[in-house]
Amino acid sequence: MRVHVVSDVHGRADALPAAAEGADVFICLGDLILFVDYRDHSRGIMGDLFGAEAVGRMVELRTAQRFDEAREWSRSLWARLDGDRTEIVEAAIRRQYERLFAAFPTPTFLTFGNVDLPHLYPDYLRDGITLLDGQTTTIGGWRFGFVGGGLRTPMHTPYEIDDDVYAAKVAAVGEVDVLCCHIPPHLPELVYDVQARRFERGSVAILEAIHATRPRYVLFGHVHQPLTASLEIDGTRCVNVGHFNARGTPFVLEW
Repeated sequence: MRVHVVSDVHGRADALPAAAEGADVFICLGDLILFVDYRDHSRGIMGDLFGAEAVGRMVELRTAQRFDEAREWSRSLWARLDGDRTEIVEAAIRRQYERLFAAFPTPTFLTFGNVDLPHLYPDYLRDGITLLDGQTTTIGGWRFGFVGGGLRTPMHTPYEIDDDVYAAKVAAVGEVDVLCCHIPPHLPELVYDVQARRFERGSVAILEAIHATRPRYVLFGHVHQPLTASLEIDGTRCVNVGHFNARGTPFVLEW
């Protein structure tokens, strides 16, 4: 079996077909939407609406972890626009989802990232594109579990959930060969982003599941430039599959 895994697609529909070439199965671990491009401020929903200079200021505030100021700056930008903010954002997200879901090969298994809108997914799923969250499936004789979303942070991204809700999804998956999540286990090496210069939130529940059930692999994304992309815990290989928006290439799992 050859499985290609991506995460943090953030709008890169153009790169998905090539990333799936040669794969028996394709897996996406979430964060499909591109709200803000931290490298090219003209791209993404915010760049399209407000321009690179305005977005650059917001990125500067976020990078400095001045989140309240960043939110106030964002509110000032939205105040310049006519129309309902929710409707404007949803229309932009729907345009991205339409392109992204059309680019997924079959079969694809996917889950949510913290920068996704779960309630919109049913409108874009089709035969051969399977959404799993707190659920499992068997691929080539191996059992895969999927846990989507992120934990609550000062960033207030769209799909953040309470720790106990997230832990319940991890528990529902149970023993698997491969645990697929959007966020990493809670270890400093895996959650520190060297470019953003901050710790992202990882999951203690995932770390506890590793010790308790010892899957072969735990695959995740979320941290775009991790201090460590791969390490082993009690025989489990933990792998950040990469920032697909920047790399455009998948992690390849073969057995």
